[in-house]
Amino acid sequence: MMKHYTDAEFGALGEKLAADYLKKKRYKILEKNYKIQAGEVDIIAATGERIVFVEVKTRGRDPMFPGHTAVTREKQLRLLRAASMYMRLTKCRLSPRFDVIELEIDRGTGKLIRLNHYESAFSQTESYARF
Repeated sequence: MMKHYTDAEFGALGEKLAADYLKKKRYKILEKNYKIQAGEVDIIAATGERIVFVEVKTRGRDPMFPGHTAVTREKQLRLLRAASMYMRLTKCRLSPRFDVIELEIDRGTGKLIRLNHYESAFSQTESYARF
């Protein structure tokens, strides 16, 4: 049966699938959709001695542009600011890492077609993507 997803529902589905993927890889999900004035982080997770700030990009089948291309320098700077504030407020001592997860999902069925996980996609000192 075909379902028509709104953009918000489609994005939420992508974030759920990304969180499920991280849980299967034994990440502990700390926050979802963490919002502050400085910006938003889709998923905040912990693994080992790392706190991982994850930007999730969801696209339909055969996208014109891959999701990771939407993680611009400006978006990276907003993520860095939000992550810095989160770490200050929670007194987090883990080493931060910034990942991007891009998903390709069939808009009609909601079925995951492809998931790419870019670990250490950018850093605090180099705000440009290493895709």
